[in-house]
Amino acid sequence: MKVLVIGSGAREHALCRSLSLDPDVTALYCAPGNAGIAEVAELHQVDALDGKAVAALAGELEADLVVVGPEAPLVAGVADAVRDAGIPVFGPSREAALLEGSKAFAKDVMAAAGVPTARSYVCTTPEEVAEALDAFGAPYVVKDDGLAAGKGVVVTEDAEAATAHAAACERVVIEEFLDGPEVSLFAITDGVSVVPLQPAQDFKRALDGDEGPNTGGMGAYSPLPWADPKLVEEVLRTVLQPTVDEMRRRGTPFSGLLYAGLAITSRGVRVIEFNARFGDPETQVVLARLRTPLAGVLLAAANGTLGDLEPLRWSDDAAVTVVVASHNYPGTPRTGDPITGLDEVAEQDAPHAYVLHAGTRREGGETVSAGGRVLSVTAVGEDLAKARERAYRALTRIGLDGSQHRTDIAARAAEA
Repeated sequence: MKVLVIGSGAREHALCRSLSLDPDVTALYCAPGNAGIAEVAELHQVDALDGKAVAALAGELEADLVVVGPEAPLVAGVADAVRDAGIPVFGPSREAALLEGSKAFAKDVMAAAGVPTARSYVCTTPEEVAEALDAFGAPYVVKDDGLAAGKGVVVTEDAEAATAHAAACERVVIEEFLDGPEVSLFAITDGVSVVPLQPAQDFKRALDGDEGPNTGGMGAYSPLPWADPKLVEEVLRTVLQPTVDEMRRRGTPFSGLLYAGLAITSRGVRVIEFNARFGDPETQVVLARLRTPLAGVLLAAANGTLGDLEPLRWSDDAAVTVVVASHNYPGTPRTGDPITGLDEVAEQDAPHAYVLHAGTRREGGETVSAGGRVLSVTAVGEDLAKARERAYRALTRIGLDGSQHRTDIAARAAEA
């Protein structure tokens, strides 16, 4: 099987790493990729938002499967263009990707499907915003209705900050605050069958102790030793399958990766949000534990035969990933700084720990930073404590001037 992955982040590096280990994959391409992905896949240049260009590249490469990584190309309809060219593609249509592209649309689908979620208001005027904030009270939860690269949500006790965020968005969803820990649960679906993956937890805040601004994610771990063993089964029954069924009923079947961001509240499981693609950095730890070869699962979702597959096989090991971010992230990050120590990690920490590249590029023979989140240092171990130890030991070998990372990823869970 020849596979083309679209994207350039650590999620795509994790996907490419897993696909490169799949014996059924005879050729692996990534567009546009990054410095790390270049070690496992052949890179090609393409405008990831241009569906015709992506379809043309897939045709030239004679790809048997295209995997669209990021959300923006999905919302732009790239999967539709590839599908129209007769090439199997893992990723939802433009219409189905609205589950992520519009928070208001997702709320409408959840209401129709009977999926438990936070009560909310959709607001377009200052008056509506003020009324909604007053109705729910603090802490205030204000979400940009559109795509915002994981940074469109403000949760604050400060009414002025909540109002200011709302004013900066054309349309916002304001909702009640959900108490309890958060869980990310991915599911692969062909629009009918739904196959959940293992749950993970990510860390959105920039600083230790969940302080600082929201980011795209500073680390993640899996499994969740504190979670109810029946959590996946419950979410499949009450959230994932009803949502997929409702999308099909509307004539816009969802095929690809359905990501449920969940809050485990005192009143039960509630959906915080849906995403239409693998999450970053949770993908890094979930795929580290997956033992079933990945390509066949993604192809089955693309061609509607997911129900024919054997159950997925998982490692009993735990996985932890720690994000190394640029100076000033999540503000305007500094880029172009040399990264050192990558070879040392490969020599001294493999195979238990490895580095997945996010924002990197090759420049003058060296690897330099090229984005806000630069690397995901990922490790596995027989438990979370061992996986943490290996990830942080590998991280100490890496040099990036001005970089930042959290020191408490999976710390509390490892002690449980």
